[in-house]
Amino acid sequence: MAIRFVVDSASDIHPSEAETLGLYYAPMLVSFNDEEFYDAVEISHTQFYEKLIESDVLPTTSQITPSRFEEIFKEITDNGDIAIVITLSSFLSGTYQSACVAASEFEGKVFVVDSLTVTVGERILVMRGLELRDKGLSAQEIVDTLNVEKEHIMTMGVLDTLEYLKKGGRISAATAFAGSVLSIKPVVAVVGGVVEMVGKARGSKNSENLLRKKIEESGGVDFERPFCLAYSGLSDVMLKKYIEDSADLWKDHVDELQVSTVGSIIGTHVGPGAIAVAYFANN
Repeated sequence: MAIRFVVDSASDIHPSEAETLGLYYAPMLVSFNDEEFYDAVEISHTQFYEKLIESDVLPTTSQITPSRFEEIFKEITDNGDIAIVITLSSFLSGTYQSACVAASEFEGKVFVVDSLTVTVGERILVMRGLELRDKGLSAQEIVDTLNVEKEHIMTMGVLDTLEYLKKGGRISAATAFAGSVLSIKPVVAVVGGVVEMVGKARGSKNSENLLRKKIEESGGVDFERPFCLAYSGLSDVMLKKYIEDSADLWKDHVDELQVSTVGSIIGTHVGPGAIAVAYFANN
């Protein structure tokens, strides 16, 4: 009897990587007007941003249905295995609830974890789950540990533009215009399961310094557990600059930084040019 992990595409674990890791991958839907695509399966992250930049209207995203989860759970349990599902924050999507509805038909065989985060924050919780499984913990022990440790995950980022927050109705057109004129770069974080603005700075350099300050305030990075950096859009230039400018945070701890791309689920709201970091706080 093996423990099999199920992840949604909001984790920004790419399908090919999920296959390599032996994960069951459940993509969410992203829609541009009448066109629907399974996230990262029928539309790559690059293709998504190409369409996003060209579109005047924000795409929409849809949660995974209970019936889709039920299909996955049946496949896993029919093989005599146990499933642990890790979803994006229940405050950001109904996907967690869908998984719970489906899991109710598989008592004792399917466990659902609300990550209370998204994108690379969700990703590192999945990676932590794999580490715990490989240490020989039972499914219940893994779930209990993840539910404690997820409280220490910090997921933060710097946005390059306020345009997509404006399109999504999160800020006014006047605020977005003023921010553009002043080169305001907001710093956002997942706090209590929701995305909040935790600061703003004028220009890229100041925003990077603010992000660094937030990392230090959290207690720093626990390099004994998974961490990841990410960028949105078609270029990783901003992320490379951030890594270079913040080299002293990493160079004495790791030989290589894990880097991913932000997909459509969060990319819809932050737009291209954002950089993000997710880690377990060292506290």
